[in-house]
Amino acid sequence: MVRNLSAAWMVALMACAGLASHAMAAPPLMQDGPAVDKAEPEIPLQTLTTSLERPWGVAQLPGGDLLVTQKNGTLVRLTSSGKTVATISGVPSVLDSGQGGLLGIAIDPDFAAGSPWVYLSYSEPGSGKESGLAGTSVARGKLVGESLVEVQVIFRQQPKVDSGGHYGSRLVFGRDKTLFITTGERMKGEPSQDLMQTLGKIIRIQRDGSIPPGNPSFKTPSRPGVWSYGHRNVQGAALHPVTGELWISEHGPQGGDEINIARAGQNYGWPLKSYGCPYGSPVGEACRIGGGTQAPTFVEPLTTWVPLSIAPAGLTFYTGAMFPAWRGNLFSGSLAGQALWRLTLDGDKVVARQRLYASLGERFRDVVQAQDGSLLMLTDSGKLLRLAR
Repeated sequence: MVRNLSAAWMVALMACAGLASHAMAAPPLMQDGPAVDKAEPEIPLQTLTTSLERPWGVAQLPGGDLLVTQKNGTLVRLTSSGKTVATISGVPSVLDSGQGGLLGIAIDPDFAAGSPWVYLSYSEPGSGKESGLAGTSVARGKLVGESLVEVQVIFRQQPKVDSGGHYGSRLVFGRDKTLFITTGERMKGEPSQDLMQTLGKIIRIQRDGSIPPGNPSFKTPSRPGVWSYGHRNVQGAALHPVTGELWISEHGPQGGDEINIARAGQNYGWPLKSYGCPYGSPVGEACRIGGGTQAPTFVEPLTTWVPLSIAPAGLTFYTGAMFPAWRGNLFSGSLAGQALWRLTLDGDKVVARQRLYASLGERFRDVVQAQDGSLLMLTDSGKLLRLAR
């Protein structure tokens, strides 16, 4: 059940999620950054299903079936063509409230070799002294038939707080099979800079929850597992196919959404610096938080969206053969922006951005590359869409 929220808090929560913009016209193309690439027309999308309920994340099993998380706490298995096979049992209990619920998903990198673990991130309610609070947690379970068994929690965000927003939370495996977890700062701001809290951080752990070698050391005391900090709400993450680095997308406040590379020990500036503006402020250069420019104290984003937020969600690099011209491009869904974005890169530079499928009026929640080289997208309206030739 959703808690009672103050009017001001609800407005901020809706704006962060892109909900406040859902009934409004889609925002204009950005005024800053690289030129908009309009060279290639849109390819019609295939609708595989319309029956999902608030889907959040999708991952493909080695055999081709899809696992889709739904915010209400259910995990469903679909065929690659979108036909529902089963609802998976054994999923941990989640708090379906505000932006929380059953969220990110990842498949163990050794799944096909006999390690059938499925990893889930979710909003976990507190108990006892933490009753009424919640935090981002990650659990894993072995997929046996249509059930998760031997379920174990491998990460809990510290501390749990009284907020319904900014949980993150995507899961990405590195090349060394360590697990990256993206978290949000739960609409609290300052904890992003506090290394003793795992709010507003990228976390790196082993598959069993232990701390791997190679995590950064900080000059001040820090929680085990912290990889980078100063993040606001990271809802997109993908591993670069050449460098193996973690690329992320994160929500700004009123404008200022960012694409970053999450590097060990680095500080990305939130809430001290942002190209976005405080909610309710007039749009313009003068309102940028801390002046906007992060460098040299903090890491400068690779690209930003201003003056309005697109609310980026889901992120994937394209490496397939179906669209050779797109190899190396970065794709991002967007919620308030109601579009799929294609970003053309030159090394670490974003040199062009193309806004696709805005006419559909869909909130694109996740985008992944399928095994056949097509792109699969989830929308908040309950659709699984396929981009293919």
